[in-house]
Amino acid sequence: MTDTIFALATPPGRGAIAVIRLSGPDSRVVLERLGAGSLTPRLASLRTLVHAGEHLDDALVLRFVAPASYTGEDAAELHLHGGAAVVEGVTRALLDLGLRPAEPGEFTRRAFEHGKLDLTRAEAVADLIDAESDAQRRQALGQLGGALAETYGGFRARLLRALALVEAEIDFPDEEVPDNLARQASPVLGELAAMLEAALADGERGRRVRDGYSVVLIGETNAGKSSLFNALVAREAAIVTDIPGTTRDVLDARLEIGGYVVTLSDTAGLRDSADPIEAEGVRRARARAESADLRLWVRAPGDADGPAASLFRDDDLVVKTKSDLGVDGSGISVSVRTGDGLEALHDWLAGRLGRDLSGSDFPPVTRARHAQRLGAALSYVRSASVAIERGRAELAGDDLRAAGRALSSVTGEVGVEEVLGEVFASFCIGK
Repeated sequence: MTDTIFALATPPGRGAIAVIRLSGPDSRVVLERLGAGSLTPRLASLRTLVHAGEHLDDALVLRFVAPASYTGEDAAELHLHGGAAVVEGVTRALLDLGLRPAEPGEFTRRAFEHGKLDLTRAEAVADLIDAESDAQRRQALGQLGGALAETYGGFRARLLRALALVEAEIDFPDEEVPDNLARQASPVLGELAAMLEAALADGERGRRVRDGYSVVLIGETNAGKSSLFNALVAREAAIVTDIPGTTRDVLDARLEIGGYVVTLSDTAGLRDSADPIEAEGVRRARARAESADLRLWVRAPGDADGPAASLFRDDDLVVKTKSDLGVDGSGISVSVRTGDGLEALHDWLAGRLGRDLSGSDFPPVTRARHAQRLGAALSYVRSASVAIERGRAELAGDDLRAAGRALSSVTGEVGVEEVLGEVFASFCIGK
């Protein structure tokens, strides 16, 4: 890349400090033209910034010399006073000096392209910025530290060991090599296939930590779903009335329980209705309940099983509402009016989240992109195993090379052009 980019790295708006980042070959020249020359690399220095005879600000300026910078290029940071007029004035000056505003994620993309990060670490930067919970922070930091890259490196090491055996039989058929050398790769591929299968099976854990665990309230009309929803999110998010069918659509709220992010959904009461709007709300409620990680069947005293019974699963939870009016049956009993049982429900949910989302090993899948490529690699490994059993070493070699490309595309070692846009599109400007 030959152009020099800049972006505001702190949130827009009024603040004590605003930081503008620069990266590219003209960074040093631009600093000199702003009056911030003669800087010791990596040492913050106070400089008076001037452009076209105008005093822009008195700022702390840092200069980074390639390759010892975040992007691997010459780079700089301007720590300005946080007023909007100051930021606007410096921005105009940088544009006048020929710099280009950065695209979303462009700083991190340049870091990747200069070998400072692999793709999994680059994704971790975005996840860390977006982290809303302790679990998301821990997962992002683990990935940024290389845990995911190490996992995939282990997969590739086994794959390359098997490929070496297959290639030896293909390339040296007349040399003094053991007979049926390719068949010696079969145990290695069997072990690798089992590891990939386990990784895909565990993939939902990483996805749920990153995107949030889905909990849906289901039940009959006037069972107290919306009241319970408001109590759990600690605000009046849903309208509550005595009129059956008040909730017509799915209402979502994000909250943290036990260190994990939860998307809690209030849904329409499940019943047959001639009202087309309510009927659509019931359809959406059923669809959301079917796809949820957990369903809370909200039941008021005297409620019959009703339509919610068909959505309830063995590991879901019955929540008995209006416990101040009497309790019957199993489950956790709560009263939104008195607050009884709400702490017990919160503790149960925290325990369930810990059971479903915690694990001793780092999750091998944190994004759909990873699962897609793991699945492709597994398919190629299985195909290679079949080819070896049939004595078709050439075909097995082709499959194993394709499996290697699929795994390497996760970390960005090979064949990454088609995935770069996918990875960096979600980044904020300035990162």
